[in-house]
Amino acid sequence: MNQILDNPFPYSDTNKRYHTFSYAMKKKYGKKLAKIPLNAGFTCPNRDGTKSYGGCRFCSSQGSGDTILCANEDLKTQYETNLARARNKWPDAIGMAYFQSFSNTYAPLADLQKIYTPFYENPNVIAIAIATRTDCFDEEMAKWFSKMQARYSKPTWFEFGLQSIHPATARAMNFAHTPTEAKLVVDLCHHYGLSSCLHLINGLPGESHEDMLETAKFAASLHPDAVKIHMLHLLENSRLGKDYHQRPFKLLSQEEYVQIVCDQLEILPPEIIIERVTGDGLASDLIAPLWTMKKTATANEIDKLLLARNSWQGKKS
Repeated sequence: MNQILDNPFPYSDTNKRYHTFSYAMKKKYGKKLAKIPLNAGFTCPNRDGTKSYGGCRFCSSQGSGDTILCANEDLKTQYETNLARARNKWPDAIGMAYFQSFSNTYAPLADLQKIYTPFYENPNVIAIAIATRTDCFDEEMAKWFSKMQARYSKPTWFEFGLQSIHPATARAMNFAHTPTEAKLVVDLCHHYGLSSCLHLINGLPGESHEDMLETAKFAASLHPDAVKIHMLHLLENSRLGKDYHQRPFKLLSQEEYVQIVCDQLEILPPEIIIERVTGDGLASDLIAPLWTMKKTATANEIDKLLLARNSWQGKKS
């Protein structure tokens, strides 16, 4: 029990009733850990024809790295520039190198070693996070990253886009990956002592409230170290955005989204870190829903609904 705020959720020292990334990292490091986004110039097997063409239909032309400063500069410059930006907000922040754009293990291991070794060796990098696809990670990679993590004492996280477990959605959104692959890579991370994070997207076309809960239940069953929950964003430079311009379809309201997220939080085990409960697209490219631009307001509504329910993360897990 959090006696100060009468908050029954144990992984919190604020009014939050879910296990935030900020709380987890402050407990570990004693200060703010900022994820520093990077573009390492990768592509994706879902874009180059290996699996499919065009990528996932919601993905931007920058592979989700639209807000990275100096994205065309070398990685060292990107890291230093984006860390400086983070320290404008949190002056004592320490940095986690976050390889965000596209699939950051989509290359032979020898190439990955050249990219990642300098970040393990860099004393200004406290930890490393690598966004990739579930079909771009194997045991050979897991062994090497595990060895580097141990050698340099730098926790290494892998972020995998699960998004949805439903085959109809996967076909419609051109995922070209499967829930079975998600289980395999999370199991690999568990076996080699690496940390894993699964991304979920709410509001994908055609999905019901129950569909989104089933995806969260599947994610919970894999026991990743963390989960990110996002609302579907329609962006100008995405294939789904173009579809929406031609034939608009129903999107979740903020109220509907908040209810779904709270239901998902209730079935996710409390020890799983919730890295995000919402996100936002680049404002200049965002078509809809416009309410997602107000991330703090959405997070506040989630806090209020959990309180009104007298509920918290894991209450129904």
